[in-house]
Amino acid sequence: MAAWLRHAGITAEKLEGGFEAWAAAQLPLVKPEHVPARLAQGHTLWVTRARPKVDRTACPWLIRRFIDPSAVFLFAAAPEVAAVADRFGATPFDIEGLFWSHRGSLCTFDVMLDESGLHTAALDRLAMTIRGADTARLDLAPKAAGLLAVSLGLSRMYPDDLRQLDAGLALYDAFYRLARDAVEVFHNWPGPRTP
Repeated sequence: MAAWLRHAGITAEKLEGGFEAWAAAQLPLVKPEHVPARLAQGHTLWVTRARPKVDRTACPWLIRRFIDPSAVFLFAAAPEVAAVADRFGATPFDIEGLFWSHRGSLCTFDVMLDESGLHTAALDRLAMTIRGADTARLDLAPKAAGLLAVSLGLSRMYPDDLRQLDAGLALYDAFYRLARDAVEVFHNWPGPRTP
């Protein structure tokens, strides 16, 4: 199947042992009870406030990378989010008082990790950075200030929310790889001197 998908231009890899091996290794599996139903077109549909910054980019990244790669996101003015959700059958997120939103000191990204069962060491490290940047607690993680700065910069570069989201997804790919693969990597200047 992986070979056929690659032939069709879809990135695919073979998982040795398949789903059973993944589950046996106790790797994260999405808990389906809170994942919205797919629409007739085969994707989930989500809506949030316009002009995304940290959490409203992090959540679509998590959804697209770990829950539904074909998920569609709508951005609306804050007072219109509920009406857009009702009209199109979309799931609202990062809106105060709703299921997919901040809870106590946690941001919506944290809630999505909890409710979807997607905790891994890398995602938990990334969540700490996102929480720090999204809630103005930059002391939570050393990279939180950098994530906030880049997020604010992206919001000034792209007046179109969907184009900004596309650029932000690449940013979160990089932050995730950092949290997963480069936790102990540092850059110092000048480098070590050779005799």
